[in-house]
Amino acid sequence: MAEPSKAAWDLSGRQQGIDEAALPAALLDIDGTLVDSNYHHAVAWFRAFRRHGLTLPLWELHRRMGMGGDQLVGELAGPEFEAEHGDAVRASEKELYGDLIHEVAPLPGARGLVEDLKRRGHVVVLASSSKEVELEHYLDLLDIRELVDGWTMSADVDATKPQPDLVHAAVSRAGTARSVLLGDSTWDFVAAGRAGVAAIGVMTGGFSPEELRAAGAVAVYESLPELTRRLDETPLAR
Repeated sequence: MAEPSKAAWDLSGRQQGIDEAALPAALLDIDGTLVDSNYHHAVAWFRAFRRHGLTLPLWELHRRMGMGGDQLVGELAGPEFEAEHGDAVRASEKELYGDLIHEVAPLPGARGLVEDLKRRGHVVVLASSSKEVELEHYLDLLDIRELVDGWTMSADVDATKPQPDLVHAAVSRAGTARSVLLGDSTWDFVAAGRAGVAAIGVMTGGFSPEELRAAGAVAVYESLPELTRRLDETPLAR
């Protein structure tokens, strides 16, 4: 895994040279962070690769959850497989995940976290690499369409996580350089580091605290309710 770049943040997670009076924007990943979908995606990718002649261990697929499909196929199967089968595998994964998405549930405390962030006065942007149809489903599933201030999707950028493009797009939606990302996957924190954005983690995607910190998370919490209770300890606080 690539090392995250060093960002201009002090130890509290605040970006240097930015007006300290304003609250930072909260950039929230969705898959694995707000909805419990990482293992459903892993199964869909497993079936998609197998449909096109390649059987991969599920644990290897899970370790890439949070990485966009434009990056994942070549990462796991190599450039030749990507060139020959990449688009077909991604199309299959979209179809196969579509069969599973109605089993996906919100993670406990997801809507409550968004409500609390808005009550505190944060701009809240969903920093998602989801496909549009999936994003629309999640907005309704979480019932946060009217709460959040904006969102991103995979179609907004040429390259998804761990490249920084989606984080840059979310910062642009938020309208402030002083932003903090919340994610669940190592790839979220690599992308945030490359974008120069502080990030905090939750363990809801199946990655250990040590992995998330090594990838760049400045703090890690077990669940969204725990994070909500301890927001004043995080870079999202004043």
